Amino acid sequence: MYVSSAHQFSSRKPVQSWASLGAAIVAGVLFVLALQPYSILPLALIAFALLAVLVRRASGFIAFRLGYFFGLGQFVPGLFWITESFQVEADRFGWLALPAVLGLSALLSVFPALACALAARMERAGLPLALSMATSWTATEWLRGHVLTGFPWNLAAYTLSDWPVAAQASSVFGSYGLGFLLVLCAALAGLAFVSAADGKRISRLATAGAIALSVTAFGAMRLLFADVPSERGAQIRVVQPNIAQSAKWDDATRNSNILKLIALSAQPGDFDILLWPETAWPGFLAEDAGARAILGWLLPETGVLLTGSPEREETGAGTVYRNAVLAISRDGTILTRYAKHHLVPFGEYVPWRSLLPLQRLVQSLGDFTPGPGPRTLAFGPHPYAGIAICYEIIFPGHVVDDAIRPDWIFNATNDAWFGASIGPWQHLASARMRAIEEGLPLVRAANTGISAVVDSYGATLAMLEIDTSGVIDIRLPRPLPATIYARFGDWALLFLMLTSWAISGYWARQQQANLKGASK
Repeated sequence: MYVSSAHQFSSRKPVQSWASLGAAIVAGVLFVLALQPYSILPLALIAFALLAVLVRRASGFIAFRLGYFFGLGQFVPGLFWITESFQVEADRFGWLALPAVLGLSALLSVFPALACALAARMERAGLPLALSMATSWTATEWLRGHVLTGFPWNLAAYTLSDWPVAAQASSVFGSYGLGFLLVLCAALAGLAFVSAADGKRISRLATAGAIALSVTAFGAMRLLFADVPSERGAQIRVVQPNIAQSAKWDDATRNSNILKLIALSAQPGDFDILLWPETAWPGFLAEDAGARAILGWLLPETGVLLTGSPEREETGAGTVYRNAVLAISRDGTILTRYAKHHLVPFGEYVPWRSLLPLQRLVQSLGDFTPGPGPRTLAFGPHPYAGIAICYEIIFPGHVVDDAIRPDWIFNATNDAWFGASIGPWQHLASARMRAIEEGLPLVRAANTGISAVVDSYGATLAMLEIDTSGVIDIRLPRPLPATIYARFGDWALLFLMLTSWAISGYWARQQQANLKGASK
C-alpha cells in the first residue's frame, strides 16, 4: 500500500516535528560557523547533509518550514553584525537594530524555505533528492542575489573562501556553481547514511567523493601552474586611516581626519597609485580645486590618487548626489570618475520613498542616485582599473565591465558602520571570491579595515586588520586571461546544472536497463 510522504511526516508525534525544526535551526547556525572568520568547513558539509536528511520524504509544507527554520539559524546570527550600524546614532536608530535584523532574516529565510519545498516536491515526483536539493538551493541563492536589487551575502560557496584549492572552481562556474557542488556533495553524503540499500549508500558516497576529488584536483592543478608574481607591476599604496564612523562627518574632527589621511599617504616609500577608502574625503572634493592641488603634492610625477568622495550635480529636477571614486593627478586634475551603481537600500536611498516614511541611516545628503553600471577606468600610464564601491563587490558577475576588461579591481569601502564584528570578514570573503571568478587581482581600501591586496587566485598577499591604521605598500599582482566564468558568466552555472541532470538521467536509465536484464 502506498503511503504519502506527507502522511508519514504528519503521523509522527508533535515532539518529533519540533525536534526536526530545532535540528534545522542548528544546521543553519553550523553553516554560519563555516563562514569567515571561523571558516570551519566541515560544519558546512554537516549543515547541508543534515538539512537533506530532514527534508527527505517530507511534504512540501513541512519542507518549507524546515527550510525556513534553517534560514533563521543562518541569517539571524550571520547578519547580527548589522545591529552595529544602528548604534552609530543610537539615539535616533538604536531601537531599530534588533527589529531590523529579525525582519531582514525573516524575509531572507523565505529563500531556503522555497529551496527545501521545491526539493521535496521534486523528490515526490521521483527525482533524486540530492540533485534536487542542490538545484533548488542554487536557484534560490541566485534569486536572492537578484530579486529586489539582490542581497547575495554569505552564499554557500563562501565557506570555501579560506580553502583556496577548492575555491578555484569558481573561476569556471562562479560562486553559485561552486555552491551547487558543495550542497550536492553534502546532500549525497548525508543521504548515504540513511540509505537502507547498501548499493545506494555506496553509489552516493562514491559520487560525492568523485565530485570533491574533481574539484580538489582542478584547484590543485590551477595553483600548481599559477603565474609567478611580477616584480614590474605598478607600485600601490593602500591607506587605512581608521576613522570612527561617529567622527567621520563631524565638523570638529574634519581637519584632523584629513591630516591623518595625508600623514599616512606621505610616509617614506615609492608608489605609482595611492588608494583611499570610500568617501575618504569628508566633503565634495570635485568642487574644491585647492584641496585637490594640495593632495597632488603627495603624488609622484605620473602618480594618481583614487579616492572615494561624494559628488553632487544641480539638475532641473533638483540636486543629484552620487557616491563616487575620483582619479586625481599630480596637478589636481580629475582624470576620470566612477559613480556607484548598486546602492544600499535604506543606507544610500529609501526604496519606495512615497510609500515608506523612513529615514536613511546616513545623515545630511539626499538619496544617492545610481551610476550607469560597471566601468573600467583608464588613467595615465597605469593598469586599467575596475571599480567596486563597498556593497557592489558582493555581486557575482556584476563587478567588471564586459566591454573593456580591466587589469585589476579596486574595492573602496567603509566598513566602519559595522565595528569589529564579523561583517567586515564576510565582506572580505566576498571580495576574494570575485578575484577568483574574474581572474583579476583585487585591492581593498577600507576605512577601519579590512584593507587587503588579493591576487588573481584569491590569496591574500597583504592585509590590515580591523581597527588599525596604516598603509600597505606592494606591487600590483598580475591579471590572468579571462576565466571561463568571466567570459560566460552564469551560463556556465546553467551548463553545470543541466549536465548534472543529464548524467543523473543517464545513470538512472542504465540502472533500469540492468534491472530489466537481470529479471529476464
